[in-house]
Amino acid sequence: MLPREITIDIENRTLSDFACKSADSKGRDVYEAPCDTRTDFQRDRDRIIHCNAFRRLKHKTQVFLIPKSDHYRTRLTHTLEVAQIARTIARALRLNEDLTEAIALGHDLGHTPFGHDGERTLAALYSGGFKHYQQSVRVVERIERDGKGLNLTKEVKNGILCHTNMTADTLEGVIVKFADKIAYINHDIEDAIRGGVLKQNDLPDFPVKILGSTKSQRITTLVKSIIENSMDRNEIKYDDITKRAHDELREFMFQNVYYAAETNQEKGKACFIVEYLYNYYMKNPLRMPELYRDIAREESTEIAVCDFISCMTDDFAIDSFTELCIPKSWNKTGD
Repeated sequence: MLPREITIDIENRTLSDFACKSADSKGRDVYEAPCDTRTDFQRDRDRIIHCNAFRRLKHKTQVFLIPKSDHYRTRLTHTLEVAQIARTIARALRLNEDLTEAIALGHDLGHTPFGHDGERTLAALYSGGFKHYQQSVRVVERIERDGKGLNLTKEVKNGILCHTNMTADTLEGVIVKFADKIAYINHDIEDAIRGGVLKQNDLPDFPVKILGSTKSQRITTLVKSIIENSMDRNEIKYDDITKRAHDELREFMFQNVYYAAETNQEKGKACFIVEYLYNYYMKNPLRMPELYRDIAREESTEIAVCDFISCMTDDFAIDSFTELCIPKSWNKTGD
């Protein structure tokens, strides 16, 4: 048997009846011959890790804009933490780890520079609306590989699309939706305390009592609740008390960190940069790289500009704005 066939056999013998097994995948939009060594979900994971959009995540804001310290999360480190939590849950529930990991690693590929503030700015400017989870699917279907796309399986794309508001078609996709919230709530608490936005004793009493006082304790409690309440079931869920504590802590973070003055004081400038670049490239689409000029011709200038800006890192957006708006010094030498 080929290594891929051995993996498929192991999946069929060991995974839960509710797992999405590699052999049952709905496949890709464009047929590809199977790999000898890897299942389709393993190939998808590898394609995501090696793509340009994944590497750009290291220079995209999570919550804190362009932090000076190396220890604040970026969109990349957030993605890795989501993948770790999601795989832990998937393994315990005997679901497909490879599918879960592929979805987790790809879930934020379409995120804008400057985090959700950049996303909200593009959403307000673009007549079709802009959602990072929809853009993440567009990245893997239309933008990567110089416009050819990654040709991922339908299950991975569905999980990426549904990681925020919708319910995925697979339990593996639902796990990533839970893991995303577990990761960002808890690592953002840690970053907020590091940044002086929060103190440990600011956290609300009920979530601390139920979930724990440290990041590790809270993540462990949340993961254990999912495992205990989802084992051998066709659903992913918390127990009621844990869900209440999770929801209260999440609401606390929105009110006291995500919308706090300390974390938003520079974000108006970031939003201005995104708006300026959008308006500039709408008027000057030929100044965009060739891929986005092609998209403008084939689809629309609006779509192409959204594609181009959403693919920018924070640094690239700032550099582009500087190039367009800041005068260069006169450095010609003479008598």
